Amino acid sequence: MRDGTPSTGDFGQRVRALRVRAGLSQEALSHAAGVSVRALADMERGRTRGPQRRTVRALAEALGLKGDEAAGLEKSAALGRPRPGPAAGPAGPGTLALPRDIQDFTARGPALARLLDLVRDADPDRPVVTVVAGQPGLGKTAFAVHAAHRLAPHFPDGQFALDLHGMDPEPTTPRDALARLLGAMGVADAAIPAGTDDRAGLWRSLAGGRRMLLLLDNAADESRVAPLLPGTGPSLTIVTSRHALAGLESVHRTDLALLRREEAVEMLARIIGPDRVRAEAQAARDLADLCGHLPLAVRIAGQRLLSRPHEHLGKLVARLAAEGRRLDGLQAGSLRVRAAFALSYRQLPPPSQSVLRRAALAAGADFSPRTAALLAGLSYDEAVACAEELTDAGLLQSDAVAERYRFHDLLRLYAAERVEAEDEPGALDAALDRTASWMLRRATVAALHFDVDHERATPSDDPDPDRAPTGREEARVWLEAERAQWLAALRRAHETGGYRQVLDTAEAMHWFSDLNQHWEQWVEVFRRSADSARLLGSRREEAVHLNYLAWAYNHCVHDPQAALTSADAALAAARECGEGLQEGWALGYGAGALHRLGRTEEAQERLREGARCLASQKSPQSRLAELSILNRLGTLLRETGRAAEALDIHRRGERICRAGVPGRTDQVITVYLAVARQQIGNDLAALERWHEAEAPLRQALAAFDTAQMAAWAEQARLDLGQVLAALGRPEARETLRTAHDALAALRSPLQVEAAAALAALDGTAAGTG
Repeated sequence: MRDGTPSTGDFGQRVRALRVRAGLSQEALSHAAGVSVRALADMERGRTRGPQRRTVRALAEALGLKGDEAAGLEKSAALGRPRPGPAAGPAGPGTLALPRDIQDFTARGPALARLLDLVRDADPDRPVVTVVAGQPGLGKTAFAVHAAHRLAPHFPDGQFALDLHGMDPEPTTPRDALARLLGAMGVADAAIPAGTDDRAGLWRSLAGGRRMLLLLDNAADESRVAPLLPGTGPSLTIVTSRHALAGLESVHRTDLALLRREEAVEMLARIIGPDRVRAEAQAARDLADLCGHLPLAVRIAGQRLLSRPHEHLGKLVARLAAEGRRLDGLQAGSLRVRAAFALSYRQLPPPSQSVLRRAALAAGADFSPRTAALLAGLSYDEAVACAEELTDAGLLQSDAVAERYRFHDLLRLYAAERVEAEDEPGALDAALDRTASWMLRRATVAALHFDVDHERATPSDDPDPDRAPTGREEARVWLEAERAQWLAALRRAHETGGYRQVLDTAEAMHWFSDLNQHWEQWVEVFRRSADSARLLGSRREEAVHLNYLAWAYNHCVHDPQAALTSADAALAAARECGEGLQEGWALGYGAGALHRLGRTEEAQERLREGARCLASQKSPQSRLAELSILNRLGTLLRETGRAAEALDIHRRGERICRAGVPGRTDQVITVYLAVARQQIGNDLAALERWHEAEAPLRQALAAFDTAQMAAWAEQARLDLGQVLAALGRPEARETLRTAHDALAALRSPLQVEAAAALAALDGTAAGTG
C-alpha cells in the first residue's frame, strides 16, 4: 500500500480510498466526473467491478491522478471486466445467435431503408431502439431477423437474439433474460449478481461501449423490456411485440402494414416458384386476397402448396372461399393462423375477450365503441377501454380520425368462431335484440333532424341523450357512419316482428333519404316498411311507404318497372282509404316510371291528373307534392320539345314557392324553389336563351350546395356547365369536370351525360384550333 491506497485488487476499494484521500464526498466526485451517484456507489460497493475506459478516465481526472496512478486505476478496472466469450464477436454456436434468415423474405423495403437510415444517422453515444409491433401474423419476427442480418456488418461487437416468450403463460422475467445476456457476454455464472437491478447495471456497463445489435423478440410488455435496453453507446435494439409498448420512451417505431396484393403474390412465387404462379395468375391473386394479404397466411398457403407440388392453386382457392373452412385451410404442419390468433386471445381478460368475440356480430366494415358495448353487454366507457386494449394487442385496427375499429378479415373469422364456441344462443339473441333496439331509436332521432317536422324529436327520445347528435351535421355524420349497423337493426326488427319500430324509423328517414339518393339501400328500407304496414293492417301507411318505395326504385336503383308496380300498388291503397295526398304522389311516381319506360303520353296524363288531385287538397304537404308534380310535368314537356309550355309550368311552381307554404320552414321552401329555378334554367337553355339561363342555374346550385344535397347539386352543376359551354365561357370545362367526377363518385347515370358534354367541349376546342 502506498499513501493508504491499494495498489492492486478490487477496483471499488481503490476508488473509495482515492476519493477519501482527495477529501471528496460521493456527491462531489459524482459531479466532478460526470458519473451518477448511484453508479459511483455501485463501483465502491463492488457491484460494478469493471467500468468502461472512458468512465475510468473521467474518475482519474476528477481525482487529479497522473501517470502511474491513473494507469493503476485503469488496470484494476480492466481486471474486473469480464473477458468476452464467443458471443462478443459475431455470435457463434451455443450463444444467443440470430435465428436463420428467411431466404424468401419479401417486401418491407421502405421499412428496412428507414431502419438503415436510423442506424447511419445515430448518435454514437445514444443507443437506438426500434419497436416492431402489430397484429398476429404480420411477420414481425421475420422482419426483425431479416433486418438484423442486413444490419449485422454495422455491429461488429456482436449480435444477440433473445426470445422473451411474451405469449407464454409465464413470459421470461427480466432477471432471467439479463442472466442469459450476461452469460453471452462472457460473465461466469458465479460472477452474475443476484438482483435484477444489479444485473441490469452490469449489463449496461458491459454493453455501453460496444457496437452491438440486440434482438428482443416477442416482448409481453414494457416492464420486461426496459431493464434490457443499453443506456449508452452505439448499440441497436430491435424489439418485437404484439402489443404497442406505448410506454417505452425515446424509441423509434417500425409500423408494418399488410402486404399489397402484388407483394403477397410475389411472396407466394418465392415460396412455390414463379412458374406455378404464372400458370395460374388469377388464382394466385385470389389466394392472396383470401389470405387477407397477411404474411403468415400467405406463407402457410405457400408452404401447403410447396408440399403438394402437383396441386393446383385453384383447388386451394376453392377451399378457402368458404368462410367457415378458411381457417381450417390455412395450416401447414405446425404453422396455423388460428393458433397465432389463439395465443393473443388467451392473453386477454374476459371483458376484452367478450368485446372481440361479439364485435364479430357487428354489421359493416367497422364498428363504434357503442356497438361493441351493446353487443358485449358493457358500458360505453368499458367498451372503449377494451377496444383500446385490443388495438394495443394488435387484434383490432383503429380509425385514424373517428373513434371506430375494424378487424382484419381472418381475425373476424376467428372471433366468429369464438362466438359460436363460447356464447349461448339465447345470450346472442338478447345481444342482437338489444343492439337493434338501441340503433333504431338513435337512427330515428337522428333522421328526424332532416324532417320538416323534426321538432317532434326530443333529446329524451334518444337512448343516450348525453351523447345524442345535437344538429343536422352531427346527425348526418352518425347516420352515415352507422349506416350498415342501423340497416342491420332494421332487418332484425322486421324479421322478429318489430313492425312498428320499422315503420317509425323508415318514416323518420323520408327526408334524409332525399339528400342521399345514391344510396341503393333505400329500396330495402322502404320495402321492409311497406311490408310492415301491410302486416299491421294499416292501408294508409302502406300507401305512404309504397310511394317511398316507388321513389327509391325510380331514383336510387333506376328500375322503372319495379317503380311502376310499387306506384300502382300505392295508388290502389290510397284510393281505397281516401288519401288524396298519397293518391297524388302515386300518380307522380307512376308517371316518372312510365317516362323512363318510354311511355311519354301516359306519363304526361298521370302528371296532369296528379296535379289536379293535389291542387284540390288544402294541406301544406299537398302544396309540396304539387310543386314536385309540376316540376316533373314541366321537365317532361321540355323533353318532348315543348319548352315554352314547360317554362310556364315551372314559373307557376316558382310563384307557389315565393308565396310560401304555411307550416313549412324557409329552408324547405328554399330547396323547392331551387328545383324550380333549375328547371327554369333548363327551359331557357332549351329555348337557346343562354344568357337568361345562367342566373337561375347558379341560384339553384348555390342552394343545393348550402343544403348539402350532393346528388342535386351535381346535376345542377352539370346543367350549368352545359350552359357555360354554349356561352363559350372558360370556366365551362372545370365546371363539367367537377360535375363528372362527383357524379361518378355518386354512381349516377348522369356521369355519362357529363362525359359526353366534356367530349363535345373538347371537340369544339379542337375544331376551333
